[in-house]
Amino acid sequence: MHPVLRIRRPSEKRRRGAARPSRARSTKTSTCHPGEASKALNRLPQLASPLLQFNLQKELQQLRRKDSWQRETGRSSKTLAKYPDFRIILVLMKAKTQMTEHRAEGRVSIHHLRGTIRVHLPDQKVNLSAGQLLVLDCGVLHNIEAVEESAFLLTIAWPKGALES
Repeated sequence: MHPVLRIRRPSEKRRRGAARPSRARSTKTSTCHPGEASKALNRLPQLASPLLQFNLQKELQQLRRKDSWQRETGRSSKTLAKYPDFRIILVLMKAKTQMTEHRAEGRVSIHHLRGTIRVHLPDQKVNLSAGQLLVLDCGVLHNIEAVEESAFLLTIAWPKGALES
């Protein structure tokens, strides 16, 4: 049974001697230490800064100018954030190209920004258009097909300590 919380009107006073409502406070010590992850990265420590901000339109323009955009894979990508347990990658794919079947050891989200992609899963196909979000649990086999030129943010989160930088 849940305790009943009585809401006092502003005009009501607390009775003398009545207990004050408790304020929940965490007694756990934080395991998150801002800036610590950048020290762990040998290459590109700025990807693990305590604060990162991006103009995604400009980032996509830069991806189109990269050599990788002209290769036969038909895609270009850039890691925007890289922490020991978390990554965000901006991916740009040309129409009618694919990322071959793969799986991630962490949980994945695909935040679709523009175009249309189709995510092929073992038992279904999921179409995503701009503004949609798909989340996959760790180990789910999938491939990604760009139906038209498309851009998305790929986020991967691993359990704490499961991945070395």
